[in-house]
Amino acid sequence: MLINRFYRLTLAAGLFSTIMVANSLAEQPSPASSPSLHELTLAQTQTLLRTQQISLAQLSEYYLQRIQKFDENGAQLNSVATLSNQLEQQVSDLDQKLKSGQPLGLLFGAIVLLKDNIDAKGMPNTAGSWLMRSHVPADDAYLVKQLKAQDAIILGKTNLSEWANFRSNMSSSGWSSLHGQTLNPHDPTRTPCGSSSGSGVAVAADFTLLAVGTETDGSVTCPAAVNGIVGIKPTLGLVSRSGIIPVAHSQDTAGSMARTVADATMMLEAMMGVDTKDPITFEPIALATHLKKDGLKGKRIGIVRNLMGYHPQLDKVFDAQLATLREAGAIIVENANIENKGSWNDDEFTVLLTEFKADLNHYLSQSKAPISSLQDAIEKNIVAQERTMPIFGQETFLRAQQSPSMTDQAYIDALARAKRKAGKEGIDATLAKYEVDLLIAPTTAPAWKIDHIDGDHFLGSAIGAAAVAGYPHITVPMGDVSGMPVNISFFGAAKSEGILIEAAYSFEQITQARITPRLN
Repeated sequence: MLINRFYRLTLAAGLFSTIMVANSLAEQPSPASSPSLHELTLAQTQTLLRTQQISLAQLSEYYLQRIQKFDENGAQLNSVATLSNQLEQQVSDLDQKLKSGQPLGLLFGAIVLLKDNIDAKGMPNTAGSWLMRSHVPADDAYLVKQLKAQDAIILGKTNLSEWANFRSNMSSSGWSSLHGQTLNPHDPTRTPCGSSSGSGVAVAADFTLLAVGTETDGSVTCPAAVNGIVGIKPTLGLVSRSGIIPVAHSQDTAGSMARTVADATMMLEAMMGVDTKDPITFEPIALATHLKKDGLKGKRIGIVRNLMGYHPQLDKVFDAQLATLREAGAIIVENANIENKGSWNDDEFTVLLTEFKADLNHYLSQSKAPISSLQDAIEKNIVAQERTMPIFGQETFLRAQQSPSMTDQAYIDALARAKRKAGKEGIDATLAKYEVDLLIAPTTAPAWKIDHIDGDHFLGSAIGAAAVAGYPHITVPMGDVSGMPVNISFFGAAKSEGILIEAAYSFEQITQARITPRLN
């Protein structure tokens, strides 16, 4: 059962068992007249708590029971990796704050899961690697401190594609050597995408209200799309990168994942802040004020047609929603194509390989992890290959280890070209040429079948330009293809979150296109 799996993991890390947390919360009975807790929003959660229609213990119990019923048993989605051994204390502390009438934070009562590459005291931070199973950070990541300061309750950690999908080009999204394969709640034979696989699944399956993902190139937006939820990848620097196991600092960012645009926005607002440990962080920007039902009115929106065409049924769903945009007052500009699409790909990969080696080595050296460097990980993977490499290898690790240093001119030039091509000559040039406020396209194809022989079957997406440029990207449910959810992407210039939120929120409120997975 689920609790036993958590018990084994926590013992391995020298922690207290989470069994007592789950049992102590479950012992508190729910009144027969209690309101339904299924798929609550943040606003609904906070209203129920303020009016004492539910308690924090009942709220926590609801999510724990759903995790046990569907994540380990039932559909066996395998999205939650670890439960916090501090859950009971968090609930008690916030309960006291509620009863005392003290001012409450922006996210009070919000149950949050963290991707298992984010530092959180008392829980292993593993990147999904069996080699990192005993790594327990001494401190919270900056974003976790921000969430706690806003009275969020950290429920635990989620599974991910091992090493954020940067170990092999034959990897299967949602699989890690420590936690196994995460499954899509809409069809367990299909991928949850990645690398924030568990975060996407847990939100879609209602195992949590909110989840934190991280993205280098698609790792928030793809799992959000194929699981049919909202994902926001912010401008690079809006959320601190400190305390996160890295891939590449020039593209890495945490992002918010939720069932609604409003909830994802509020979570992102809570995570923002200037962190002295991350030199690129900048002053927070207003986000919640952009949750406007008429946010599409007057917006000039460019359709990036050359980010489409890889899945006819997906394009059909997208085209059907254009009428919604027009009826809401948006001005649609056809064929606002990013003319240099993909021209940055080779440079991006050079950058990722170089930065991965440098950034991972730095994180490992500072964190007292059980592996000391990328080279050490490579060697230990070989020793433990039956456990760590049963379905794919570590070719990307090997290429990264052979990459030049960050002082090498080839890397410096590649970074400059990639940023320029995706940003100034890509998204910025397209916005200017067509005089549009933002760009849209289908996010990605419906979830493909999980394949542990040939790896992922990725057809295409609207993800790359914003990821490489470090610009914001919001993905929102727009319908389904044969019962599998598909999303629409809103993306634009640096720090244009406000514009994107207005358009995305308005679209969501009009269409209400999210579909709920039917779990058995």
